[in-house]
Amino acid sequence: MAIWGLVIETTVGVGERKHAEAYVLTHAEGTREEALEELERRARIHTPEHPRSPKRRRLFRERDGFLLVIDGAWQSFSTRFTVAELLDDSAAPTPPPPPVEVAPPEAEPDPADTVPPPSSTPPVERDVDGVPVRPAWWGRSDLP
Repeated sequence: MAIWGLVIETTVGVGERKHAEAYVLTHAEGTREEALEELERRARIHTPEHPRSPKRRRLFRERDGFLLVIDGAWQSFSTRFTVAELLDDSAAPTPPPPPVEVAPPEAEPDPADTVPPPSSTPPVERDVDGVPVRPAWWGRSDLP
């Protein structure tokens, strides 16, 4: 199933500092039409910061979204609402690993029937709690 980004591009600032900034409102799963319905709902209730005293509000439908134009006392401000399919997200959570099939436990062999293989390494001296007394790296000549 496709994941759609509901993106808003809105005018921020005033005067010479007026510019557009883009934000992802949310993500929607489903069909493009379902994402457009959610986007239209959000566009209809959206109240931008500017203008402070709106005189006229117009909402236009476009191919991939909506355009909201609000006329203020001196200037017009626009907000574009776009639906876009999410193709890649560097911050997306990694999917969980697939479940591992666990084999049924085999019957344990009788200890009397098994002979331990001959050991080529000497046994390691351990404390009462099982920790080796001498670390494995102790005395290695290949370490600095």
